[in-house]
Amino acid sequence: MTDTGRLAGRVAVITGASRGIGAETAKCLAAEGAHVVLIARTIGGLEEVDDAIKKAGGSATLVPCDLTEFDRIDNLGPPLHERFGKLDIFVGNAGMLGPMTPLGHYDAKRWHAVFDTNVHANWRLIRVLEPLLKLSDAGRAVLVTSTVASAPRAFWGAYAVTKGALETMTRVWASELANTPVRVNLINPGRTRTELRAEAYPGEDPMTLKTPDTVAAAILDLVTPDCTRHGELVDLSQA
Repeated sequence: MTDTGRLAGRVAVITGASRGIGAETAKCLAAEGAHVVLIARTIGGLEEVDDAIKKAGGSATLVPCDLTEFDRIDNLGPPLHERFGKLDIFVGNAGMLGPMTPLGHYDAKRWHAVFDTNVHANWRLIRVLEPLLKLSDAGRAVLVTSTVASAPRAFWGAYAVTKGALETMTRVWASELANTPVRVNLINPGRTRTELRAEAYPGEDPMTLKTPDTVAAAILDLVTPDCTRHGELVDLSQA
């Protein structure tokens, strides 16, 4: 952690931090002084992000982990508390698209895998990280959703259903924390140049899409101590 920047002295947990929006958010928050705890499956990607952060003078802790390793997620709290004594920021960015297919054709194992990543893992993180966020003077949480949560489309299957569930879960959580210093919000990145977007739209020209650092800048605004927004959805889909 550095002594300067909007997040000086603060600690952030970011999921899906090895690439795309998660990686850019990690770099952005670290550049503003936060120590970032980066969770992702891809070790090589995490190391690349770590190298970039250190080169810029920031600091990070890497946690190579699949979010469906629920035992590891459930045991994340004690080591964070022992090392940092609190948590200031949680960015729930990791997500799984799953097959683009009619609901009736969906494979049951794939259906449950998307729910495990997009909903159940975030619930477990909420359960583990909430006590640490309450130890902060200004705990902040941002969870990443999608346009299909509120405007479902044919063949978007489990992804659309899980993002709708994620939005409802996040709003419930925000309501429960209304009388605490913790602020919780959602962000919809909209059309962004990510691997998940390329998987969903393989024929799309990625150069027509905004870059992940644009989304990271919006997330930064939501996790600063002076942000008062709560229970809101920040929609970048029209940007």
